[in-house]
Amino acid sequence: MLQSAPVISFDLEDIPLFKKGKVRNVYDLGEKLLFVASDRISAFDVIMKNGIPDKGRVLNMISEFWFDFSRDIMDNHTITADIGKIIEIEPRLKGHENVLSGRAMLVKKAEPMPVECIVRGYLSGSGWKDYQRTGEICDIKLPKGLKQSDKLPESIFTPSTKAESGHDINISQEKMKEIVGEDVFEFLKEKSIEIYEKAGRYAESKGIIIADTKFEFGKIDDKTVLMDELLTPDSSRFWPMDEYLPGGPQKSFDKQFVRDYLETLDWDKTPPGPELPVEIVRKTSEKYREAHRILTGREL
Repeated sequence: MLQSAPVISFDLEDIPLFKKGKVRNVYDLGEKLLFVASDRISAFDVIMKNGIPDKGRVLNMISEFWFDFSRDIMDNHTITADIGKIIEIEPRLKGHENVLSGRAMLVKKAEPMPVECIVRGYLSGSGWKDYQRTGEICDIKLPKGLKQSDKLPESIFTPSTKAESGHDINISQEKMKEIVGEDVFEFLKEKSIEIYEKAGRYAESKGIIIADTKFEFGKIDDKTVLMDELLTPDSSRFWPMDEYLPGGPQKSFDKQFVRDYLETLDWDKTPPGPELPVEIVRKTSEKYREAHRILTGREL
């Protein structure tokens, strides 16, 4: 059953706000941070007026699942997403359980890397647009004659800038080497592809294609860790395998459903975002919940 109303804004009173993103509020707890996922939804870098019930809980719980799943490949910043343990570690959060339950993740504070690490296994999104124009993605030459949504011959690493606002910009691997250094580049590329391919095999066993995804990494002391969110419907394209048909856009479990609706409107993709109709909100919430159920085997 859906929540009666989406959780769009909240106030943790005396807990200092570190950063407010499009979807999450991040609170400063000294050596730790508290990530709290709202039900806000953005498209084309604009936050919509109304949210998607349970979306924040889905993002938080799917991230928790994948952080645990990928721990054998690479450590991450997660401490716990269990509300009881969070309160035990940080007693000052007591009294906020109703807001935090299912939405909060306590993490170690990390220094973010200045790049987004994107891995693509299929030709879609900005990669498809770049391929149509140049036959390449981030200076990686691809075979001629590929169709939209085709599976690529192999997973490719296509980094981008990390923009505080507006669009991230795709960059070449050479440019990323200039930004982070060759050793760090090679390490992040190797780990990104390894995590993507392991997660992809698992997701396919459950009937979901992970077409592409975005990873973020950071430093804790001298150690590189996975951070932010991981393999969620907001940072990835999830397609149902049984309906996959190359040659056009795919049905999805992510917010592409909202983007597709917005493309039908006479809206210039600048703030303020339009209000989403009840039916679009309902169907989008169902998509997020279904992705969580299929991937984790658990209900919200």
